[in-house]
Amino acid sequence: IARVTVELLRPVPVADLRVEVRAVRTGARVELLEGELTADGEPVLLARAWRMVASPDDTPSLRHGPAAPPLPGPRPLGSMTGAYLGGYVSAMEWRFEDGRSFDSPGPGTVWARQRVPLVAGERDTALTRALTLADSSWAVAFELDHREGLVINTDVTLALHRDPVGEWLCLRSETASSPAGSGLATGLMYDGSGDCGRVLQTLLVTERRDG
Repeated sequence: IARVTVELLRPVPVADLRVEVRAVRTGARVELLEGELTADGEPVLLARAWRMVASPDDTPSLRHGPAAPPLPGPRPLGSMTGAYLGGYVSAMEWRFEDGRSFDSPGPGTVWARQRVPLVAGERDTALTRALTLADSSWAVAFELDHREGLVINTDVTLALHRDPVGEWLCLRSETASSPAGSGLATGLMYDGSGDCGRVLQTLLVTERRDG
């Protein structure tokens, strides 16, 4: 799987969900796959993924991003103002650089791994581990005031030039924004061997509404 884009149509409830998957295009070298998540018959999430034949063994190894920092030692969870720290946040082990947390102004860098499988009784894959972490990229890159205003991602795109290896993955993320525009969070993803992909998220930046 070379690229997955997830469109977040509305908040996904903690409830029974239905998943439907289909092949949009199939071929000898590429496939375009699509999935839809519904709650009470209403679509809440759409995803598309490109699956490609693996590149030849003599393909050059081209990696131009900066190297990831070493994996830090164990850290306390730290703070994330306004967020529920149970569920997903506590189901992951986070290791920020010394003195930093989700509340530290970005850009940010964090190593993380899952404490529990994504699906009980199922073995996680390189792709599921990468996707589980990818949606956190904009939170690692907090640079806009998400406490006074509304700042939230509407999507997440994960592009991998190789499968990640191992349980620990690293995100190095930053945010761009413009008046009369929107926000854009971009992240580099690493494993213990180096750069393996990119994360891109569009951010809705607006005023909060009472109620």
